[in-house]
Amino acid sequence: MSEHTHGDEQNGNGVPAPRDTGGEVIRVRKGMFGANNGGDTSGYGGLVRTVTLPGASSRPYGGWFDEVADELEGALEEQDLLPENAIEKTVVDRDELTFHIAREHLVQVARTLRDDPALRFELCTGVSGVHFLGDKGRELHAVYHLRSLTHGRLIRLEVSAPDSDPHVPSLVEVYPTNDWHERETYDFFGLVFDGHPALTRIMMPDDWQGFPQRKDYPLGGIAVEYKGAQIPAPDQRRSYS
Repeated sequence: MSEHTHGDEQNGNGVPAPRDTGGEVIRVRKGMFGANNGGDTSGYGGLVRTVTLPGASSRPYGGWFDEVADELEGALEEQDLLPENAIEKTVVDRDELTFHIAREHLVQVARTLRDDPALRFELCTGVSGVHFLGDKGRELHAVYHLRSLTHGRLIRLEVSAPDSDPHVPSLVEVYPTNDWHERETYDFFGLVFDGHPALTRIMMPDDWQGFPQRKDYPLGGIAVEYKGAQIPAPDQRRSYS
């Protein structure tokens, strides 16, 4: 196994970090398919599920995770940026390392991860949007996967913004390949990437109203013809709720 691999074989002196046991409960879901208060023919009407985000992890994180965290924090301190101001929390979950970054420091953290010789996360494979309606004050999340070709490592950055202020700095100047990914995330989730060279829609028509992958986006649509059959728009189909 490579010395850069994180896994059980390395746990002799670096066990996986314990996670905050409760995590962060942001929502409680009942039933299935949006059903509530009767009418649920699926048999899952009594199902109750909590939506929980992983809580912060405590050291040691395990394997090379501590090395990356130490180097990142040290490099930020050298730039007169207190790590606790830039890194909101560090999460080790499912054998993956995620740094939750304050959005105003995202560009500086990303550039540090790219340029520091001990880090060298040269490649960002894109940004994805997530919409958590129950995560009040930070409903919109932007998630970045960074890969170090030099060291053979993969980490994740995550930033959040409220629905009322959906702004996140663009990383195109640091990772030019993010150009199209930021446009797509803007198109579907409404995250505004400040500083993007041409933030326009990439999939939906320019005059489209709303952002289709937000959880509160209405299901209304256009009826579809398929091999002679007429399929009603989503908001006109049978509902179990």
